[in-house]
Amino acid sequence: MLFNKLSGMFSNDLAIDLGTANTLVYAKGRGIICDEPSVVVVRRDTRKTIAVGIEAKGMLGKTPANIITIRPMKDGVIADFDATEEMLKYFITKAHHRRSFISPRVIIGVPSGITQVEQRAVKDAAHASGAREVYLIEEPMAAAIGVGLPVDEPTGNMIVDIGGGTTDVAIISLDSIVFSKAVRVGGDKMDDNIISYIKRKYNLMIGERTAEMIKIECGSAAHVGNIEPIEVKGRDLISGIPKGIVITEEEVREALHESIGIILDTIKVTLENSPPELAADIVDRGIVLAGGGALLKGLDILIREQTGVPVIVPDDPLTAVVRGCGMMLDKLEMLRKVALATS
Repeated sequence: MLFNKLSGMFSNDLAIDLGTANTLVYAKGRGIICDEPSVVVVRRDTRKTIAVGIEAKGMLGKTPANIITIRPMKDGVIADFDATEEMLKYFITKAHHRRSFISPRVIIGVPSGITQVEQRAVKDAAHASGAREVYLIEEPMAAAIGVGLPVDEPTGNMIVDIGGGTTDVAIISLDSIVFSKAVRVGGDKMDDNIISYIKRKYNLMIGERTAEMIKIECGSAAHVGNIEPIEVKGRDLISGIPKGIVITEEEVREALHESIGIILDTIKVTLENSPPELAADIVDRGIVLAGGGALLKGLDILIREQTGVPVIVPDDPLTAVVRGCGMMLDKLEMLRKVALATS
């Protein structure tokens, strides 16, 4: 008993939600210990890493020509292998208080549409960063476990995980994904929509960080009221001089219309493909939203109106995937059932 307590105390196992927008790290026995942007800043000539995470995000759009800002993950998968390896090394070392001799067991959440080649790239990057064993879990399964859905029971559970790069919609029963559909639309695409809309309507160029701020403060999927217009500053494309405009909730909703439409269509396709018995369970139990996109105001209202199915937003949808992966650190039998088999 004492040995179990001590081994838990000194355990170095980690669960990682390797997201397009943010990377979250869960340490066994300690909970979520790290939540930082998935951004790496390197020197262009030497490829030497200058900053990772929060410090790197603060440099977005502000670096000189000899320094580049990299988002290593794109659409939920690795776009830059070396930068991903550097980022994972940073998070693993940070989790272990700079003790680099520790080789942890690592569980990583990945999108449900990930290919064998992409799975191998994630595993290789984790091994190169010092991981001893690497397990991959599909994000909708991890999110469902993280929000407390009874995934091991013979009932239909439907989860919609809206991340930075992808939206994963899945129906889960008996520790397996019965049907899933992933689209490469998420928070990043919504930011792009806002940048394009403001450029088109106001001839104003804004950056990624400003677009994200607009989405969080003024964005909505359905009219919810009480959202104040906000002032946005950028560069006038005609005069080249910085200027400010005021943008309203209605305008942001119009900008996000296309991305939200794709997410709704994906939910409807998944519902249409659910077996009748599981569909009946979903009508009773509802659709659960997870990921940062679940926080978009009015999204639950819109989905309920469009599908007629109840929609539940859990307490902390942002951390659902990493909490689900973290729970698997203590449930190795279940982990073997739900982990992806990679060659």
